[in-house]
Amino acid sequence: MTAMDRTAPSPIARVIAKLTAFESLNYAATNWLPRRTLTRAMGRFSKVEQPWIARASIAVWRTFSDVDLSDAAETRWPSMHACFIRRLRPGARTFAARAHQLASPSDGIIVASGRIDDDSIVQAKGKRYSVAELTGGEGEAYLGGSFVTLRLTAGMYHRFHAPQDGRVDRVRYFPGDCFNVNPPALKRVDRLYCRNERATVRLRLNDGTPVLLVPVAAILVAAIRLTFLDTVRLLRERAGPVATCDAPLVQGDEMGWFEHGSTIVMLVPAPFVPAQGVATGDRVRAGDVLFERGMVEDI
Repeated sequence: MTAMDRTAPSPIARVIAKLTAFESLNYAATNWLPRRTLTRAMGRFSKVEQPWIARASIAVWRTFSDVDLSDAAETRWPSMHACFIRRLRPGARTFAARAHQLASPSDGIIVASGRIDDDSIVQAKGKRYSVAELTGGEGEAYLGGSFVTLRLTAGMYHRFHAPQDGRVDRVRYFPGDCFNVNPPALKRVDRLYCRNERATVRLRLNDGTPVLLVPVAAILVAAIRLTFLDTVRLLRERAGPVATCDAPLVQGDEMGWFEHGSTIVMLVPAPFVPAQGVATGDRVRAGDVLFERGMVEDI
């Protein structure tokens, strides 16, 4: 073996270097650009109801995203926006969580989960963020409980649903940025979820237990809309940031939608814990069981 052979990078090192370079390029392409301008432009363009534009834009979207339209309620859409926020055919998702369980509110990839030991939870490996900052001080009720973070990719079904029977009694809107929420950005942007536009949606189960859903916007997400509140105006267009309400929901009822892929952070108090088998990297569908009540001493 020559000296050059001994210093040459191994095949594994070359693969890692290529992946790192790709991640850096991905991050630069989606976060160094004018994010708000692109997001507003995408919001307007996606709503253009012209048949050839709709067909072409949906075809391009499907080429670059993992899009499955086989369970959609329709087969044709007047615009790319209509396809983004598509409804599913009846029976495409099953919500059957039992009284001691909580269902996944949406399709998604689990990017982090675990116990809320103190005020910080995992964003990505080596990065944590404050529950208090994320929720605007609403996180105290969930200390000692658990969380799951779901990332909805651009091609996924974008509506989210009630994880169990209950009533939504409070919604709070937080203005913010629109960083991408993909893995390269999660590794590089500190406190990403706390910096992005988001809302806290508090659902009280029938026994009074609070469950907090935090839908987080991202680049190209032109809106977060809440079905039980108002889908005519965006959250950012409401007169005040806090809305008190009394909206009864049955498990599986639609709660709202993103107009592109994004993230939902779900916070639950003890004794709820992630259900057996729930693990980082798993793909879940709306209705799959995410949490179940455990014994306090087992948490």
